Amino acid sequence: MPVDKTSYLLVDGENIDATLGNSILGRRPHPDERPRWDRLLAFTQERWAQPAKGLFFLNASTGLPMAFVQALRALGYVPVPLSGSAEDKVVDIAIQRTLEALGERDDDVMLVSHDGDFLEAITPLMDGQRRVGLIAFEEFRNSGFHDLVRQGMEFFDLEHDTRVFNAPLPRLRIIPIEEFDPQQFL
Repeated sequence: MPVDKTSYLLVDGENIDATLGNSILGRRPHPDERPRWDRLLAFTQERWAQPAKGLFFLNASTGLPMAFVQALRALGYVPVPLSGSAEDKVVDIAIQRTLEALGERDDDVMLVSHDGDFLEAITPLMDGQRRVGLIAFEEFRNSGFHDLVRQGMEFFDLEHDTRVFNAPLPRLRIIPIEEFDPQQFL
C-alpha cells in the first residue's frame, strides 16, 4: 500500500514582500498588490495532486500581526511566529531547520523564497525520492538555484506560473519565443 505524502509549502513571506517592494515596485506593496496566499496553497495542491500544508514563517520579534495571522489561518496556513535578537535571521533559521527536519520524512517540499541561505539545507532533499520545488520571481532567485533546477528541482515563477496576483506586475522578464505575443507590446 503506497504511503500518502504531503506537500509542505514553506513561505518566506519577508523575502517575497521585500523582493516585491524593493526590486519590482520600488515601494512598499499595497495590500491588493501582494500575492493571494490562498491561491499559492491551492496551486501547490493541484500541481502535485496531493494535500499541501502551508507553513508561513513570520518574524514576530517586535510583535505579532494578529490580523495577518488570523487571515493566514483562515486561508489554511499554519503561521510560524518567531522571535530573536536583531542579529538573528529568525525566519531563515526556522526554514533551514524545517528543511533539515523534512529530510527525516518522505514528504515533498515547495519553498517560496529567493534566498540562497536555503541552498545547503534543501540540496539533501533532492534525493530522487521526493519532489522539491521553488516558487520565486525568476529574475530575482539566487543563482545557486539554477544548478538545483538542472538537477531536478521544479521551478515555478511566482507571478506567471502560480497566478497569485490580481494584476500584472511591472516586471521585465525574458520571454520564451513560444510565449511571445506581440499584442502585449502594441
